[in-house]
Amino acid sequence: MRLMPTAEGKPIWFELNAADQDAAQAFYEAIAGWRIASSAVLEHGGYQVAEADGKPVAGIRRSMPEAPGFPGWAVYLATRDVDALSSRVVELGGQIRFGPVNIPHVGRFAMVSDPQNVVFALMNATRPDESRAFGPVPLGTEQTIGHGVWIELATPDPEAAFAFYGALFGWEKLGAMPMGGMGEYAFIGRSDLRPGAVMSSTATGAPARWNWYVHVADIDAALLTVRERGGTVLQGPDPIPGGSYSANIADPAGNRLGLAGSRQAA
Repeated sequence: MRLMPTAEGKPIWFELNAADQDAAQAFYEAIAGWRIASSAVLEHGGYQVAEADGKPVAGIRRSMPEAPGFPGWAVYLATRDVDALSSRVVELGGQIRFGPVNIPHVGRFAMVSDPQNVVFALMNATRPDESRAFGPVPLGTEQTIGHGVWIELATPDPEAAFAFYGALFGWEKLGAMPMGGMGEYAFIGRSDLRPGAVMSSTATGAPARWNWYVHVADIDAALLTVRERGGTVLQGPDPIPGGSYSANIADPAGNRLGLAGSRQAA
């Protein structure tokens, strides 16, 4: 995967807050094909790092008493100045939920929420250009199996979300796909970054949250493994532009994640 400069707002990391790290490790190694091991840095306190192609893409941490209220997967978005952008979040009607704090040998981050109380993280990584957590789309343009390839915001107020994230990252509405009675699936980003989309949680019934999609080699095999491992298939597989398919799952603890990939049997 080629070296790319990290744009403001680019997804740079994904993290699961898990009550049972070992159970989460076993499940996601089977689903995403990750190799997961505890960080070699003692200060990280047993933080588990998931790798694809030998590149770190996601982390699994124990639930922290000092930072409650962040169950499930969190999306980390890059910024050059965590403190300044955290203050901007508050100015725009959001909240700082935890931090900003430094992570030894990693960078500085804060957990924040937008005006609709959707949580996400801001991060200024020590070596931001080295992040391979998020790969380009459409699928197949580069080797992205096991990497994040799309992010998706379900929110009760899409227009307010566009205003908030537009002011924060300079994102714009870059077209939309109508979904009938469920509103529209509106694409977000700017010329140098098109990471995902926004949709109405009220119209679709999806929980208000940031979701992310990991690229799997065979969507049907992955969904079969989800069921075999005690998880739940919530949606899909459904066709997406480019000939691939998407699905949404919940792991045995109820944490939700998106999957995207081809149908090998098709």
